[in-house]
This record gives sequence, C-alpha cells and structure tokens, in this order.
Amino acid sequence: MLITVLWAVCVPLAVLLELVKHVPALGVPLLLAAFAGGAVYLARRNRKAEQRRVEAARLAQIRAAQSQEIARYHTMSPGEFEHAIAYLCERDGCTDVEVVGGAGDLGADVIATAPTGHRIVIQCKRYGPTNKVGSPDAQRFGGTCYTVHYAHIPVMVTTSTFTRQAVTYATAQGIRLYDERALGGWASRTGPAPWHQVTAPAA
Repeated sequence: MLITVLWAVCVPLAVLLELVKHVPALGVPLLLAAFAGGAVYLARRNRKAEQRRVEAARLAQIRAAQSQEIARYHTMSPGEFEHAIAYLCERDGCTDVEVVGGAGDLGADVIATAPTGHRIVIQCKRYGPTNKVGSPDAQRFGGTCYTVHYAHIPVMVTTSTFTRQAVTYATAQGIRLYDERALGGWASRTGPAPWHQVTAPAA
C-alpha cells in the first residue's frame, strides 16, 4: 500500500519538475495546482479502496460465523433445535423461557418473555437447506399463536428459508420470520434477536 502511494506521488512529481523547465513562469502555479488536485484525488481513491477492503473482510467474517452456527443446527434433532432456540432466548435476556414443543403443542415450541416485556411464542422448523417452510406451516401457526398462546410477538424460526407465499401470509398476520441467515446472525451475535427484527424476505 505504501509503495503504491509513493509510486503514485513520486512519478507525477518527477514529470511535474520536468514540465516546469519548459513552461513560462505564469504556468508554474497552474501546474502546481493540477498536481495538488491529482494528489488529493489519488489519496481519496486509495482511502476508499482501503475502506472497501476492510468492509469486505468484516462481512466475510460475519458470514463465516453465521454459516458455522447454521451448520451446527443442521446436525441437531428437532427437539435439540427447540432447546437451542430456548437457550438463545435465555442468553439474550428473556425470562420464563419454556420448551413446550411436542405432541399437542398447537404450534408453539418455545414460549418466553422478552426483555421488552412482550410474550414471545416461537415455532421451530429444523428443516434441511432445500426444504422451505411453506404457507400451510405458517397458516397453522397463525391459527393458534394469538388465540391459543396469546403471543405479543409470534416468531417462526427455521434452519432453511420461507416460500414467498409463507412470507406474504406471515406479513399480513404480524408473524416474524427468521430464516437461516437471520438465525445465524442471532446465534453468532452479528444480528438482532427476533423481538428486534421485522419479517424476513422470501428466498
């Protein structure tokens, strides 16, 4: 980086000194101004390039952390995944955290009280990467999350993604969706918890 900057400055400077020998005295200030402007431009360009490099490295680190978390969840059974989500709730300040998934759960797998005081009702879908959560799953959860479980904030969390139809339904019903990327961010602390997040986009 330093060599590049020195090369970018020294070569034009040598050219400038050579030009000064062949121009009238009135042209010297103009050449100096042009040189100064070029130096400022090069410095700004190099600074922006360095900022882009740093940002790209930061994003790559975040994506690696998120991918590592998702890979870990894919090795879990559905029951283990529910307990893992309950752990994330407790880690991030929820109280009264319960794992209630199982036969007859009526769509609720984890129930907790968020730090904001809201009742969080979470349905967990430990699906493979190619098995998207569809609208029927979202509709079944939507039919019980408010009327049966009294959710302030209903959330569906998956190790996969959601279909566009599921996103459309969830948006209309106020259900927050956490796909694999959002879950990876939550788990790795590089993204927000569900009670701070809007509905996820369709994959």
